[in-house]
Amino acid sequence: MIPLTLGEIADAVEASLGGGARPDDVVTGAVRTDSRAVAEGDLFVAVVGSVHDAHDFAASAVASGAVAVLASQPLEVPCIVVADTVVALGLLARAVLDRLEDVVVVAVTGSSGKTSVKDLLAQVLTSYGPTVSPRGSFNNEIGVPITALEVDRDTRVLVCEMGSRGPGHIRYLMTVAPPRIGVVLNVGSAHVGEFGSREITAQSKGELVEGLPDSAMGGVAVLNADDALVVGMRGRTQARVVTFGVTAEADIRAESIVLDELGRPSFTLRAGGNVAPVTLGLHGAHHVLNALAAAAVALTLGIDFGTVATALSRSRPASRWRMEVTETPSGVTVVNDAYNANPESVRAALQALVAMSGPTPSHPLRRTVAVLGEMRELGEASQAEHEDIGRTAVRLGIDRLVIVGTDAAGVPAAALARGAAGLRATIVPDVDAALALLREELSSGDVVLVKASRAAGLERVAMSLVESLSPGVGA
Repeated sequence: MIPLTLGEIADAVEASLGGGARPDDVVTGAVRTDSRAVAEGDLFVAVVGSVHDAHDFAASAVASGAVAVLASQPLEVPCIVVADTVVALGLLARAVLDRLEDVVVVAVTGSSGKTSVKDLLAQVLTSYGPTVSPRGSFNNEIGVPITALEVDRDTRVLVCEMGSRGPGHIRYLMTVAPPRIGVVLNVGSAHVGEFGSREITAQSKGELVEGLPDSAMGGVAVLNADDALVVGMRGRTQARVVTFGVTAEADIRAESIVLDELGRPSFTLRAGGNVAPVTLGLHGAHHVLNALAAAAVALTLGIDFGTVATALSRSRPASRWRMEVTETPSGVTVVNDAYNANPESVRAALQALVAMSGPTPSHPLRRTVAVLGEMRELGEASQAEHEDIGRTAVRLGIDRLVIVGTDAAGVPAAALARGAAGLRATIVPDVDAALALLREELSSGDVVLVKASRAAGLERVAMSLVESLSPGVGA
């Protein structure tokens, strides 16, 4: 963050100082919501959560070097007292961005792919200038301002993920970090239990394009031309519209897509009269659209076409547990995609699993093993969506299904109801049971996908397999 005095911060968040805080003391470090991460010169924000009240850690934060605490109650340590610390956090982020008029804010939303796109943007935009992007999936009313507060006077681009749990959420996040470029990736079934339908989801995601500056002010809406609900948003914005996709009508598109033995896509990138080959270091055909979205932003910012194509080819996975591929010493390939899951992302991951199971000289026959858990926040559609994943597994020819937890029982039920020849499906109660079964069954050459909603904690399955598998394991 740019250095600010406590007086300047208090003015920005409409607060009073307490606990002996001096208005001329300067915050020179970062803004933290975790007292354990506080260092000299930081500002600690005391957020009241469902489990912990961070005000309890205010004294330890100051002892660790915090200049003051942004608090919603008077404290005996230097503090800036506000009515709501989360709202104040947003006000502070906006005040900092208002002081840095040259920073271009790029906002990314969509039912899936947001984190992959922001990771690609962080790598592709380096030639434009210093870029700040979220750590992990910082995409809510706390994560967006925390990310925005990482900018300094050298920053050229701020990339923000903007998630939504319902109408009005993205509109609020745009008051914290007003974007000049807005990217809408897709409208899927994620959180349909909260939204009610894909159409309502589209209405909420479309808040991003509605709030962009008009084209005369440099506003640009980057829309997925392959998603009818997304490209249909063009009528909701006054910004210039740039489309991406594999359809011939897209402004930035991919042609001649092929996958290598590890499911990494190569394609021809085309924009206007420019053409260049791209080979991604990411696993899964779904990353082609993510790469096109990143290319659209980079080209909009004026980065040379050839530079964009080269940067995409040099890109590598940057966030944990998202199509994280490990070749174990035993010859088993583990694909840890357990950070989160929704119907669209699970289908994409299963397709990637199949693409990665092609024969090799040492393994002419490679078995596909899908370890799946519950997809949450699907509401009344949950049973039908889980059953559809089972039918997808049959259609793709997945060899083995291991379902962790009875909440996803519809997956094997639907798969077995299709009478899939050769497919074996087993439900296990928990992570430990899944690990015991997999360690007994896995053989060299197997490709194992692990995927579920974040709350299922299935990353422990993938990480334990990677740690424990050694030459000679399995049959």
